[in-house]
Amino acid sequence: MIDALRIKSLGVIDEADVQFSPGLTVVTGETGAGKTMVLTSLSLLLGTRADSQTVRQGCEQAEVDGIFEVDDMVAARAQELGASVEDGELIVSRTVSTKGRSRAHLAGRPIPVSILADIGDSLVTIHGQADQMRLRQTSVQRATLDETGDDQHQELLRDYAQAWKAAVNAKKRLDMARSHADERATRIEELTRITDQIRQLDPYPGEDDDLRTQTERLTNVEDLRAQVALAYACLRGESDETHLIDLLHRVQAAFADASRFDSTLDSFAQRAHTLRLDADSLADDAEAYLSTLNADPERLNALHQRRADLNRLLQGRAADATQLLEWEAQARAELEELTDPDVNEDSLAAELAQAQQRVLELGERLSTSRRHLADELSEHVDAELAALAMKGAHLNVELMHRKPNSTGCEDITFMLQPHPDAPARPVSRGASGGELSRVMLALEVALSHRATPRTFVFDEVDAGIGGRTATEVGARLARLARVHQVIVVTHLAQVAAYGDTHLVVHKEGGTARVTCVDGEERIDEIVRMTGSPTTSETARRHAKELILAATVPQSPCE
Repeated sequence: MIDALRIKSLGVIDEADVQFSPGLTVVTGETGAGKTMVLTSLSLLLGTRADSQTVRQGCEQAEVDGIFEVDDMVAARAQELGASVEDGELIVSRTVSTKGRSRAHLAGRPIPVSILADIGDSLVTIHGQADQMRLRQTSVQRATLDETGDDQHQELLRDYAQAWKAAVNAKKRLDMARSHADERATRIEELTRITDQIRQLDPYPGEDDDLRTQTERLTNVEDLRAQVALAYACLRGESDETHLIDLLHRVQAAFADASRFDSTLDSFAQRAHTLRLDADSLADDAEAYLSTLNADPERLNALHQRRADLNRLLQGRAADATQLLEWEAQARAELEELTDPDVNEDSLAAELAQAQQRVLELGERLSTSRRHLADELSEHVDAELAALAMKGAHLNVELMHRKPNSTGCEDITFMLQPHPDAPARPVSRGASGGELSRVMLALEVALSHRATPRTFVFDEVDAGIGGRTATEVGARLARLARVHQVIVVTHLAQVAAYGDTHLVVHKEGGTARVTCVDGEERIDEIVRMTGSPTTSETARRHAKELILAATVPQSPCE
């Protein structure tokens, strides 16, 4: 979940610190006040494309920082990139300049924006107009259906993917065997040459990191010697000046002498003695380290040459020495196969047939599982749509058999029938923006009981609705917020009333600010959203009734 946002010089926002909470957070404010800038800042942290036009007029750059609570998987990914994760919290930053330059950081370490986008998918799911377009994509529809599956279905997906990969590799091997003799010979020569070079270099796992460390040490040996020598001089030194160990000896003696009059100072003297021993040991270690700091130009040149040799072999094959060794093992296996007289076209064709049969068997099982999931998903979504003023609407998940590919043996299409008298059409062509917004919400609510807790952001989910429908949208968002953190930008009082946290974006002059409201201030905002004057007692009673109705516990089965 996201804990906090710091926004600076973005759109109409000069500077704002926004605190988020678990549950449902509603963001409201007058049109043009800057509500969208809160979403824009979140989108930037998730790696979306930056627009220099969003930088506040008169400023050189916009800055956004976010604090996220992350799971072990995201934490591990961040640590792979050199970023630190403390107490499960990750700091993500993004800057955008007026010249169009954009920079991203994880815990202060610069990273490519593309990496930020990859991690962002695991942090927050934003539903807005762009995401309506995503829902129109059949690949997203297939992924949504598969997401509803249990562990057994997920394992089936992995098994099918592995079987497909095995069949593709078997096809490549057969094609290679059937290729012209000169192509085969060229491949054998190339693999032999590279594997021989790797064998001669004989790298070990992690060697590239070790070479980098050793090179940096030898390159900076004079700086290292100067700094460690300074530390040693402060600890012990060789002149008559007072040094830390001498001072600690005096401290110990002073406490020991004073303990004649107060025995509690015995422990002080003992602690001073321990500090002196630690300092003495540290000085010994520093002295020993200094003895190893010798400039060695020949060794440095040898390290540079080995790094160059290793990098030449890495190019186009692996990211580091460990992966290069994995590549070598695969290359040797391929080379052995290419030069094995017992491996002929007949045996490779039989291997391919077996792999293809495995794909068909797993594909049939996957199709059966998907048909079952499709029926369940349709039933759950239909129930949600009925409550969202789309009574009689039906979402049919259509599975059309096709030739097997990397994702299965069927094309998956979401077909929406808005009402009983309308024909069912693919959501990619027949659904309006308002209908898609409600379909997305219905899908998330239907999936919420199977998903791990995460953060959802909804924008314009209440577009084109009002009255009882708006109340139901608020209730569904609140239900989703029982499991997940939910943030919604809304202009409807009925939706805002369901918020556990209420943020209001105010615009004063050309500057917007974000405040968290409660009590009477929240009632003022709810009244404003209804279009009534805040002094109207009738309007204030109505606002209180909305909030009270929204806080009445709902049955999880409703």
